[in-house]
Amino acid sequence: MASSSIALGIDVGGSGIKGAPVDLDRGDFAADRIRIATPAGASPEAVCRVIAEIVERFDGAHGHAPIGVTIPGVVAHGVVRSAANIDPAWVGFDVVAHLHELLDHPVVAVNDADAAGIGEMYYGAARGREGLVMLTTLGTGIGTALIHDGVLVPNSELGHLEIDGHDAETRASSGVREAEDLSWEKWATRLQRYYSHVEALLWPDLFVVGGGVSKKADRFLPLLDLRTPIVPAQLENRAGIIGAAHLAARHA
Repeated sequence: MASSSIALGIDVGGSGIKGAPVDLDRGDFAADRIRIATPAGASPEAVCRVIAEIVERFDGAHGHAPIGVTIPGVVAHGVVRSAANIDPAWVGFDVVAHLHELLDHPVVAVNDADAAGIGEMYYGAARGREGLVMLTTLGTGIGTALIHDGVLVPNSELGHLEIDGHDAETRASSGVREAEDLSWEKWATRLQRYYSHVEALLWPDLFVVGGGVSKKADRFLPLLDLRTPIVPAQLENRAGIIGAAHLAARHA
């Protein structure tokens, strides 16, 4: 296998930082994933040191492969612009420049939902689909990714649409379903309102539903009445790593 078909994906999460080399021909891990606990406080510098540690573990086998890093926030031109669920010190932090100082690798940084969307677009549930695809990750909040004819429209943040006077994710996320102990039927009513609203705004060709709850898609997707096809994600918790690696290979 040619080394050019390998890129590294690193997924930064609240509890763990995970990474693996990705075989871009197959769209799957080329070696076992490594996970290191997210350092206490999760400062940018501390997280970057963990990223460097993961990269160094794979360097022997994969040389100077490009690296894609997911960030749980808005990322514009390598700079983190929001920090809703991470240390506020990330705002304004040039993560790409910092990692370039630590590592002799090309680096791309991307919003975590955008990375998952790219993973599903090229290797998962949306593979081969043309037009506008929207991925939604239903977790603690609602992450979104918009991809038109294979091209990512970054940092869409459509989980924060105001619907009926509420930030959408405060009513319809999987985290809210659990916190309020909603039945699948009651939660589906809220999801219906959310997806119908997005549908009317964007007229997408496909919705892909990710997040851990997508493993139980049969419990709630059949309850939705939409004109847009809506399907569960296929890559599960590998989507971010795979999507980030794909973007790194294309743009680093």
